[in-house]
Amino acid sequence: MALKAVHVSDVPNLDQFADNAELALSSTQFFKGVTDHGGEEGKCGYEFSKFTVMGHRGCGMNMVQSSVPRMEFLKENSILSFNAAAKLPIDFIEFDVQVTEDGCPVIFHDGFILTQDKGAIVEKRVTDLTVAEFLSYGPQKQLGSVGKPLFRRTKDGNIFEWKVENDDPLCTLQEAFEKVENSIGFNIELKLDDQVAYTEEQLTRVLQAILQVVNECANNRPIIFSSFQPDAALLIRKLQTTYPVFFLTNGGSKIYIDIRRNSLDEAIKVCLTGGLQGIVSELRAIFRNPGAVTRIKDSKLSLVTYGQLNNFPEVVYVQHRMGVDGVIVDLVEEVTEAISDWIRLAEDRGEEGQKQVKTNPGFLQQQLSLPLLLPPELLHT
Repeated sequence: MALKAVHVSDVPNLDQFADNAELALSSTQFFKGVTDHGGEEGKCGYEFSKFTVMGHRGCGMNMVQSSVPRMEFLKENSILSFNAAAKLPIDFIEFDVQVTEDGCPVIFHDGFILTQDKGAIVEKRVTDLTVAEFLSYGPQKQLGSVGKPLFRRTKDGNIFEWKVENDDPLCTLQEAFEKVENSIGFNIELKLDDQVAYTEEQLTRVLQAILQVVNECANNRPIIFSSFQPDAALLIRKLQTTYPVFFLTNGGSKIYIDIRRNSLDEAIKVCLTGGLQGIVSELRAIFRNPGAVTRIKDSKLSLVTYGQLNNFPEVVYVQHRMGVDGVIVDLVEEVTEAISDWIRLAEDRGEEGQKQVKTNPGFLQQQLSLPLLLPPELLHT
């Protein structure tokens, strides 16, 4: 029987589950210590106050032709999905921002947007469109207006119409600030094209367009910037010191010409060299190289993970025990409900549960060995 979800900030210490273990989950005190005054705290100087759960593209990404109904329930990266996530016990949503040809930051994951015209697929780069052209795709805000149908390419190259049970119009970054519940933080991924060699002038134009909207609209909303593009992450840190900047990496799952993108150790170097506050890593890289967690924490950097493995609540728990600071998840409701179950179980067990763990040290080892029990294809593909 599912337990009623409660806010993850209500989690007590999990020494009911493991001796001296503290599972502190996210609270309204999102993070502290982002400074630019030198010294140890100024060098990195960032930490989440508690373990943090973030909603991927709102309430989860879409997968066309998915066998998981939840992956086609709400349109990803939409106001509808963002506000649905804001009703759940999390503190951040993560989404992708690109800048249109006429300088408007818009929220969209894919580098190219697809539609169909006279039976043929038409594909255009998002950043080559004006904001008006971009917003002409998909459902329209104006009653009676019909937008261009959206299609999407799968990883294997097939193209399908992008259908979801609950659709919503595409949106700009400014709209997200204006229409999304103000209590939810934004993890803004700076989305750039891996096939483009950007000059510093081009990057500056893109990042300043995003910063202008953030500076005008953020108010007191918690903000994190993140990017897979090292130069973008370093430059956004130079352009502002108000909000923390995280470097995104797949930790070596894919090899790039830019060696800074090819391992967790390179990611640490990027952060320390540029004064960034943390790393967002694909989870499989952490499980393949668990010692990197200690190196990241010793470098006074925060660590957040992403990836489909984060949709397994037990995997989320293991990461907390490893020292990971937060997770980005698709199945937001399911993961937060499982966390609520842990809370309730800890409360129900009380001291008796704590005694049980102390007399059964194998419990913790069992939890930490979970990655070894996962199918190899999940860890290495």
